[in-house]
Amino acid sequence: MKRLIFCMISGLMCFLFWTENVNAAELEIDSPSAILVEATTGEVIYEKNADQPLKPASITKIMTLLLTFEALQKGQIHLEDEVVTSAYAQSMGGSQVFLEAGEVQTVDTLIKCIAVASGNDAAVAMAEHIAGSEEAFVGWMNEKANELNMTATHFEDCCGLTDSDSHITSARDVAIMSKELITKYPQIYDYTKIWMEDIVHNTARGSSTFTLTSTNKLLRQYPYSTGLKTGSTSSAKYCYSGTASKDGIDLIAVVMAAPDHKMRFSDAIKMFQYGFSVSQVYTDDQTDDLPEVEVRGGIEKTVDLRYENNFSYLDVHGNDLSGVQKELRLSDTHDAPIEKDGKAGEMIYFLNGNKIGSVNILYNSYVKEAKYGDYLKQILKFYF
Repeated sequence: MKRLIFCMISGLMCFLFWTENVNAAELEIDSPSAILVEATTGEVIYEKNADQPLKPASITKIMTLLLTFEALQKGQIHLEDEVVTSAYAQSMGGSQVFLEAGEVQTVDTLIKCIAVASGNDAAVAMAEHIAGSEEAFVGWMNEKANELNMTATHFEDCCGLTDSDSHITSARDVAIMSKELITKYPQIYDYTKIWMEDIVHNTARGSSTFTLTSTNKLLRQYPYSTGLKTGSTSSAKYCYSGTASKDGIDLIAVVMAAPDHKMRFSDAIKMFQYGFSVSQVYTDDQTDDLPEVEVRGGIEKTVDLRYENNFSYLDVHGNDLSGVQKELRLSDTHDAPIEKDGKAGEMIYFLNGNKIGSVNILYNSYVKEAKYGDYLKQILKFYF
């Protein structure tokens, strides 16, 4: 009981301490490399040596989780699929959930083992299930890194256990893959918000319960924490890619090569508090109706338009975002043939007279070019 009361008081003191606002002049990050990014827009709010190549340790698993959720989305794997642990996966050292060769766990359970307890054995078992081997999976990881323009990144394993000098990334690249994971697959939060959960090992020696405990201590120390992944080895030191959400704003704070676990978490909280104190996001859900436009020389006289995507803008300068103005700019002519999803124009956004962004306006359907026979049909239809 005394221990429970002590934990509650400690948590309250931590909350009160970190709810004080941090301004730009006071923001001093002690870790060698860090970056703070707003997740919706990808805008960088703060950075320190963000492009320095460093060893990532277990935050490597962010890419492993990203490819896992991509495979789920494509239907290549399913949450209820059973995964058989190989002897190689069992042999992984470091942080593990103690899977045994031949042990069967579902994809859903392995995601928990990776996201909550940072299980190296679980990560390798998942990689083998998806790609057939860890080596093939790592090839996919590097392909995805190139696709995301993670220019400072090269992976050599799927869990970050390797001590190789060529297994590297940067704080900026970690933020990029973190953003890709949480924005495209927000169901990751169903796992990263777990503090403690039991799994069951069914092996030749019988059945036993194992408790997964989150390596992300901010889940208990910072009220707005939602994830994401910790990592540490003797050479990489202490790394962290943290996510937090408050008042509709989602932030990603990456800390790399911190000398101890306390600094990686305290630096992340400093960045979160600074980010939340200065950030406001303007979003346009594109509910305004767009006009039909006339098509010249088509079998249809008009075509509908649509927005390519929603618009978001991050402001860190205290501007009044109610003053954002929109201007629709369409092409002067719309000649058939009209290709579906072709660009018809742009919606331009302005704040205080300055352009802050745009969204493409696309044709919503295909319009075939009219031939002689089509014109004849139109004439006949008009008269009869």
